[in-house]
Amino acid sequence: MEMVDKNIEIVVAVDNRWAIGRGGGLLCHLREDLRHFKALTRGHTVVMGRRTFESLPAGPLPERQNIILTRDRSYAPRGAADNDRVVVAHDIDEALRLASMPEPIMIIGGAQIYRAAMPIARTLHITMIHHAFAGADVWFAPPRATEWTITRVEPHRGEADYDYDFVTYTRL
Repeated sequence: MEMVDKNIEIVVAVDNRWAIGRGGGLLCHLREDLRHFKALTRGHTVVMGRRTFESLPAGPLPERQNIILTRDRSYAPRGAADNDRVVVAHDIDEALRLASMPEPIMIIGGAQIYRAAMPIARTLHITMIHHAFAGADVWFAPPRATEWTITRVEPHRGEADYDYDFVTYTRL
């Protein structure tokens, strides 16, 4: 990985066990978390893996540059024709070079992309859902206390199917 001098932030929702998905989808849908995600990422470049992109119900995320990471050199994403906001990259360095919207560059999944970006991310925006979801099969590595500090916690209680917190971590 090249030396990175870009503001990179990770956005992820996790359960009590740091699970992030099951069966190729999200653990659950929290309306306020989707609003929070949109507010964080709108106007920025979002970097995601191919499977994450293909799981988006309406195709490319509007008002954002969508960079799709895949090893498949022949990959042609749906919804990308005549859309200059959809770009394919083949490694994280290429994705960061191709980012053209104002920083921060937002990493939005999945697990392999999070792992690749974790060493270079400056901020983590974690929605901590206070529940353990059965059947979870994809995980996020918890931030190490020696590398990250919690700088903000916004609790949400009794307003959705699950209680949750918006937690911001900043690299030490």
